[in-house]
Amino acid sequence: MEDVAARAGVSRALVSIVFRGVTGASDETRTRVLEAARDLDYRPDTRASRLGRGRTRMLGVTFAVGHAFHGELLGSLYAEADAAGYEVVLSGVTPNRDDKAAVDTLLAERCEGLVLVGSGLAGPDLRRLGERLPVVSLLRPVREASVDVVRTDDALGLRLAVEHLRGLGHRHIALLDGGRAPGAAERRQGYRRGLRAAPGLDAVVLDAGLTELDGARAATGFLALGSHRPTAVAAFNDRCALGFVDVVRQAGLRVPEDVSVVGFDDIEQAAYPHVSLTTVRQDAARLGAEAVRAVTSRLDGVAATTGGAVIEPELVVRSSTTTLSRQDWSA
Repeated sequence: MEDVAARAGVSRALVSIVFRGVTGASDETRTRVLEAARDLDYRPDTRASRLGRGRTRMLGVTFAVGHAFHGELLGSLYAEADAAGYEVVLSGVTPNRDDKAAVDTLLAERCEGLVLVGSGLAGPDLRRLGERLPVVSLLRPVREASVDVVRTDDALGLRLAVEHLRGLGHRHIALLDGGRAPGAAERRQGYRRGLRAAPGLDAVVLDAGLTELDGARAATGFLALGSHRPTAVAAFNDRCALGFVDVVRQAGLRVPEDVSVVGFDDIEQAAYPHVSLTTVRQDAARLGAEAVRAVTSRLDGVAATTGGAVIEPELVVRSSTTTLSRQDWSA
């Protein structure tokens, strides 16, 4: 700041006034100071400035590195936080870095509130964290009163997928299960509800997971069923569905003529022309907006608690599903 002041020909105090955006400097002086800062490639330390005012206005976000839909959520979180006057600090979760380590990093950065995307933290840990500062669990339902939850209605999403496949004449529909992943239990529930709505349909649950490799592994089990293979599949997410489709096509099956496939999330790759995956869309923009609203409402004193939000998904029909052939319809 001393260098900027010298170049602009003003005092250091005036430079401070300009950078803090408060009254006390003329328009001409502001212009000179900002031009001097640009010439010197000087950028104010906004975090230090916020700390001096007793607020960091930083929101910490944990997310799973490599999870496609988590990546799409980050864009919404950034936009909404910026509009609310907050800065986003990211901390990734990887196979070698767990949720606790990710949260500890954000606490060390003095984040005022946290948005945990699909967090795997245990209930007691979440409760203690929520009692310390505002916390939103995004995508994962939790029953801790101190934590707000913003999520998609996962059960409804899978029910929509099953109803779509039933409407195309499919009576033998499998689920590529997400195991213990956030939302997986609710999606299993929606799958079974969708089957119960049409008497005579049996559940076929294949172990899968979150990734293309998980979907490929599930496809191997699917192919081993031989003539008893289901005619349609609803996958835990799009990545799992894409891995499944790749393997069954390599085995000589046609999608959707031999097996219809529905994903979940509607990630960018799902809409690629060579993929054209029917899927259940999660509203990333609204999820991000509700998560930021929940945490900033507490921070700004608008509400002591918000409770969060449950957002309805939408079925997006593309070309990976089709009507069951007449001979299979009657089988």
